[in-house]
Amino acid sequence: MLIAVISDLHLGAGDRADAFEHEDNEFLRFLGYLESNFERIVLLGDIWETLTAPKPGMQEAELLRAQAAHPEIHRRFLRSKYRYVHGNHDLVAGPVMGAPDEYFLEADGLRLLFNHGHQGDGLCMGARPLSEFGVWLGGWLRRGGFHRTYSSFASMEHRRSQKPDSCAVRRWALSNGANRAADIVVTGHTHKAAKAFTGARLFLNSGACAHGNISYLALDTRQHHYEVVHGY
Repeated sequence: MLIAVISDLHLGAGDRADAFEHEDNEFLRFLGYLESNFERIVLLGDIWETLTAPKPGMQEAELLRAQAAHPEIHRRFLRSKYRYVHGNHDLVAGPVMGAPDEYFLEADGLRLLFNHGHQGDGLCMGARPLSEFGVWLGGWLRRGGFHRTYSSFASMEHRRSQKPDSCAVRRWALSNGANRAADIVVTGHTHKAAKAFTGARLFLNSGACAHGNISYLALDTRQHHYEVVHGY
C-alpha cells in the first residue's frame, strides 16, 4: 500500500496567531499531489490549532473557527482517502469529530501503528494545563507581533523534544509499538522528521507542515520503501 503521512499543520483561525502560513490554494495543490500518488493519507495530529483561542478553554469554538477559516482544506480532509488521528493541539477533535488517538493498519504483511506522539511527552501528559497555557500565551505573542520572543520560546520547546538519542517521544513510540507487535511506528509532534531502525522495528516521524513548510512521509509497504520528503 502507498501511504502518505502529514502532521502538525496547526491550521488556525486565520488571525495573526495562525501558524499554518501556507496559501490555502497552494496547499490544496499539494494535497492533490498526495491524492494522485497515494492510496491513503494519514493526518497525524495537530492538524487544527485549538489552543490559541482569544480566551482559554474555548477549544471547541476555536476548532470551528479554524475550519471556517480554511473551508476547502477542511472539506478535502473529509474525503475517504484520509484518516485523521488527533494530537494534543487538536485533542478536542476526539469528542467533536470522532478522531481517535491512534490508527492501526495491516498492509502487505506489515503492522503499522500511527500516533501523534504527545503521549510520550511528559510535559503534555504530566502537566497538561501548563503546556496548554504556554501554547495559549504563544498565540497572544504572535497576535501582538512579538514574533522574536515567540520564536525563542518555540525553539526552546523544539530542542527539548528533538534530541535524537534521548527523545522521549521516540522511546515511548517504540515501546508502544513493541507492546502492539508493530513493525513500523509513526509519530509527529516534535516537528522533526526522522527515520531510524531499532532492531527490526522502524521508527518514522513526519516532521511538520506548519510555518509554510512541507514535510511528509512516503511509505510503500509493497516495496518496503520508506522516505522522509521535504517539498513536492
